[in-house]
Amino acid sequence: RRQEELLAAPCRARTNVMFLKTHKTAGSTVLNLLFRFAERRRLTVALPAQQLLHLGYPRPFLARFVEDFESIGRNYNIMGNHLRFNPVEVRKVMAADTFYFSILRNPVRLLESSYVYYKSVVPAFRASKDVNEFLAQPLRYYRPAEHQHNSYARNVMWFDFGYDNDAGADGSYVQRVLKELEQSFQLMLIAEYFDESMVLLRHSLCWELDDVVYFRLNSRSQETVQALSPESEERVKAWCSLDWELYLHFNQSFWKRIQEAIGLERLHKEVNELRARQKELMETCLVEQEAVGKDHIKDKALLPFQSGAANILGYNLRQDLDNRTLRTCQRMVLPELQYMSQLYSAQHPHKRRKQLGLP
Repeated sequence: RRQEELLAAPCRARTNVMFLKTHKTAGSTVLNLLFRFAERRRLTVALPAQQLLHLGYPRPFLARFVEDFESIGRNYNIMGNHLRFNPVEVRKVMAADTFYFSILRNPVRLLESSYVYYKSVVPAFRASKDVNEFLAQPLRYYRPAEHQHNSYARNVMWFDFGYDNDAGADGSYVQRVLKELEQSFQLMLIAEYFDESMVLLRHSLCWELDDVVYFRLNSRSQETVQALSPESEERVKAWCSLDWELYLHFNQSFWKRIQEAIGLERLHKEVNELRARQKELMETCLVEQEAVGKDHIKDKALLPFQSGAANILGYNLRQDLDNRTLRTCQRMVLPELQYMSQLYSAQHPHKRRKQLGLP
């Protein structure tokens, strides 16, 4: 009964939102819907200063990494580009009533994805033949002294939240960090349950269905996925034990939150509504009605940034769309760097455009 009353109560859409975008966790898809929401509502976005493409990562975040922070102060509505969380500095940029959330992914899948995506730039990955060879003897390749360059190779979520990714998984230390994160963030989403996460996010922010409908961005083709042996899967849990503790804890609280806020029956219904709306938009917007490999993207302005051995997928828009529909569809498929650059030029018209090094 209480749940029904909560769901029926009118609420106002939250417009001050900080998303900690963790690496290789479907964060680009979340960032796209935040950018779209900001544009529709004419909100300000805390964007990387000058020619930065992220907010200072892997250095801990500083307020000066945000364009025009000195003059705009705490009047940004949305923040979501990659940064290494530093709550004192983030609070200098965001309003006091800001809603903080992030997203986590199973560290086993996450490490394999990071390995393929960052193989050419991470010293710990470069020398090994494949992910299974790396995991058989990670300390043969991993140098703790190079941790800033190697953050993608071990406990990357822990690192993104601002903590030491080489710390020992001591029980009291882990519990202290989990408590701190619960105080800093009102919501942790789970990448494996992305649609359920979008429904929970919508309820938490009091947004509309179309505010959380999405096309998956920055995902890669299946042929670049490396199969992990059962031994390797267990080794990830030990090698990335901090991330594993983080994931187990917040996966549990995620489902508890769903039970309290929505209930499983209502969740199932709303997930189906979200998927139906997504299907409808795919039929409206896309030639193939699905993502295609980089070599099949016809409009090179819609080509996502490519990294490592991953073939990052994108989309082909239909050519017969009216202007309004075209604009909606374009926004949904626009890769992260291009979208960030467009918002930057709109918000800071007198500044030099971002040099992306893309077609």
